[in-house]
Amino acid sequence: MAVARNRLNARQVVTIARPGRHADGGGLYLSVDPSGARRWLFLFRWKANPSQPGTGKLREMGLGSAQVVSLAAAREAAAEARRLVASGVDPIATKRQAKERSSPVTFGEVAETHIAAMAPAWRNPKHVEQWRMTLSVARGDDGAFLDGGYCAKLRTKPAADIATEDVLAVLAPIWAEKNETASRIRGRIEAVLDAAKAKGLRSGENPARWKGHLALTLPKRQKLQRGHHAALPYAQLPDFVKRLQLVRGMSAFALEFAILTAARSGEVRGARWSEFNLAAALWTIPAERMKAGREHRVPLPPRALEILRTLAQIPRGPADIVFPGQKHGTPLSDMSLTALLRRLKVDATVHGFRSSFRDWAGDHTTFPREVAEAALAHAVGDATEAAYRRSDALEKRRKLMLAWDEVLNAPTGGGAKEVADGQA
Repeated sequence: MAVARNRLNARQVVTIARPGRHADGGGLYLSVDPSGARRWLFLFRWKANPSQPGTGKLREMGLGSAQVVSLAAAREAAAEARRLVASGVDPIATKRQAKERSSPVTFGEVAETHIAAMAPAWRNPKHVEQWRMTLSVARGDDGAFLDGGYCAKLRTKPAADIATEDVLAVLAPIWAEKNETASRIRGRIEAVLDAAKAKGLRSGENPARWKGHLALTLPKRQKLQRGHHAALPYAQLPDFVKRLQLVRGMSAFALEFAILTAARSGEVRGARWSEFNLAAALWTIPAERMKAGREHRVPLPPRALEILRTLAQIPRGPADIVFPGQKHGTPLSDMSLTALLRRLKVDATVHGFRSSFRDWAGDHTTFPREVAEAALAHAVGDATEAAYRRSDALEKRRKLMLAWDEVLNAPTGGGAKEVADGQA
């Protein structure tokens, strides 16, 4: 039986007052709200998998306001939707795709897509967070990143339209005072715009490119850097360690442990009891917690073992954290050790103690350079050399860390003690 169509006329579209759906036929309806607002709807049955039994789910597709879309235009749109349904094509998905193609893709959208695509290759979750923070701002109450921060004006702009002046508007105000941050932002903007070009969303040169472009406008980065991390001369460390041992608190234990092991702050603060073998005096840091993405074994000198045994006596509940923070179940914060140094009025950074260790190892021991660098978890040599050198020189490093322990716990002036061939 033929389906009746074209039931409505132009006058009825304007004059029908009863709220509800009024059929024109062929799935086209005039929907009248209680408020009097009128809009066109197309209703159809849809099965994502045609082989499934049943008639499919009833779906509703909006065709626009009846005050804007005429009856004739609504009938044409419904006819096209019917044709798509008959061909096995979802008309709602087709409409959405057409809308996306007509809307320019913004820098923020490309940035989020790029971060999501690259995240699996970035070994450190913090790296992903840093990208999101510099290209956006902070999280809102719902956990989503808000449009704001350094790149606020870029995020809402079409990726195809971003020019050099837009990039300079972000970088120039912070280039001198926050050069490290600004340099990283520049690199990330460049990567996002390269991704946009690869997707066909823009063309031409990258306006965030440094060499031959922004380098001609902004001062060279190396002239603005703050230099190396502030560090105490190693000769002053025995006195400082003695001061530190008089301080009560988890931060003091963590800082002393970091100095004794020459480890990074994050490696110490994130330490788990499951990583330690106290009987073997060994700390094995898994690859996912290391900057280089490789497992790192740390031989533990006597004082480091003493700290661990002291902490092991403190009730800790189910948490596996060695250096817990004030909030239950979480490690010390990244500012806890820095705050301790400030309270002690020490002009040094936590990372600077690694430099003190390296200076001592180079100036006052005969340990090979490779052993000292391995103690710091630094890669030595090119990729070929690294492929052939599989050993981490653990036993040689054990002697080195024992000598370092003796220096740190020596009387005043012990920091300049000579250590020959790894023997104290």
